[in-house]
Amino acid sequence: MSAENRVLEIRSYKLQPGSGAEFHRLVAEHSVPLLRAWGMDVVRFGPSLHEPDAYFLMRAFNSLAHLEQSQAAFYATPAWRQGPREAIVSRIVSDANTVVALPERAIEALRDTSPAAAGPAPTMPA
Repeated sequence: MSAENRVLEIRSYKLQPGSGAEFHRLVAEHSVPLLRAWGMDVVRFGPSLHEPDAYFLMRAFNSLAHLEQSQAAFYATPAWRQGPREAIVSRIVSDANTVVALPERAIEALRDTSPAAAGPAPTMPA
């Protein structure tokens, strides 16, 4: 990977039938603010255009090692485990993960800059 590239993780989820709207609410109101508070770069997220119970999440990292370290640390925290984890995971039937190296300009082109995507200002958990 060249020095100018970053790692983009694209997660896709097949959700329990009829749970897409609630899953989006949970992700937008709870999961994404928590991810951002822990320093993860959430690029874009939302329902799929082709299926109401399909969903995606894109996150950028400085390297594959950064992705692995960040996720291992975050997913072990009480903030995630005792927070939105169960409500989110219980709605997922299956998921797939793709990781690619992209130039920063490509990641920025994918970034959702709408006010709704920004969500509440992140704060570091205690």
